[in-house]
Amino acid sequence: MEEGEFVAHTETDVYGPGKVIGVEGEQRRVRFVHFVATIKAADLRQASEAETAIIEAWLRMKRERYGGNW
Repeated sequence: MEEGEFVAHTETDVYGPGKVIGVEGEQRRVRFVHFVATIKAADLRQASEAETAIIEAWLRMKRERYGGNW
């Protein structure tokens, strides 16, 4: 998983879908819908089309409301 990719956790959906915002060795910093967390790359999977649509809409709303790079 590289920076900018949309991902989801392999074992739980409590975080919601997310976007990789940083890569540190085997760790990935992910901006999830409800959290920002550092997660092992092995615990992430590619987001489905539906999950990608959710995170894209959420990020778009945040940019419109607050500006900046989400």
